[in-house]
Amino acid sequence: MKIALDPYMLRRVPLLELPGLVADLGYRYIEMSPRDDFLPFFRHPRIDDAGVAAFKRELAAAGVEVASMLPLYRWSGPDEDARQAAVRYWKRAIQITVDLGVDVMNSEFNGRPDRPDESEAQFWRSLDELLPIFEREGVRLVLEPHPDDFIEDGIAGVDMVRGINSDLVSFLYCAPHTFHQGGDLAAVLRYAGPLLTQLHLADSFDHTGSSGLRYIVNPPGSAARVHQHLDIGQGEVDWDLFFATLAEVGFDGIATVCVFAWEERAEESARSNLAQVNQYLQKH
Repeated sequence: MKIALDPYMLRRVPLLELPGLVADLGYRYIEMSPRDDFLPFFRHPRIDDAGVAAFKRELAAAGVEVASMLPLYRWSGPDEDARQAAVRYWKRAIQITVDLGVDVMNSEFNGRPDRPDESEAQFWRSLDELLPIFEREGVRLVLEPHPDDFIEDGIAGVDMVRGINSDLVSFLYCAPHTFHQGGDLAAVLRYAGPLLTQLHLADSFDHTGSSGLRYIVNPPGSAARVHQHLDIGQGEVDWDLFFATLAEVGFDGIATVCVFAWEERAEESARSNLAQVNQYLQKH
């Protein structure tokens, strides 16, 4: 298993200093999530070929590998102009991934839950353009259902990935989204089986608790989705069940610590979560 760090809380660290800091925090792998000077949220990549080469040198010097690249684009949005732009952004992001010597990208479906049929149609349209590029470049694509997406349920997310019917496309289980995916993490992990190749590790509270009154969102009837990315142990994800089920299904992919809640102590959080993960792995 590759234990990686999502360095989003460290995004103010200059890009070329990031590999050394990640190594100092005890990680050998990094998941490159969106940052303004690299792959921004929903916009075209900002790094040029010289910057990619320089970043690759710093990774090698620090002994850190990029386990996966995480771009987020509106490739399933109902707006066709936005979809076409997202496909262009994806193409450049794939090229950057290849130039870095990385062979895994993970992302979300990124459509709209209030327009699921249109979003799915747009998703397939984008995939028709992009899947041949993934196949040509030998880059694997790992997809996750996400709160406020056109697919939020874990079982439905696995079914969508299975329907793509490509050896290069697999499923990511995001632990802090457990309670938006149906709440039964073991069922989703087992259902995914060999399609499960990547994990996101952070904790969250069950927003459905107390008859749905764990969180009160105004005005009543708001469609807002609430969850957290807390340190492991601070929420209500059943971590013993989670890691026991991973052992049961023989998981041996990428597990990314993706805590976002504590920027004021980002380095301490990264270290403590790595220790927690290793303790659970030894236990199970």
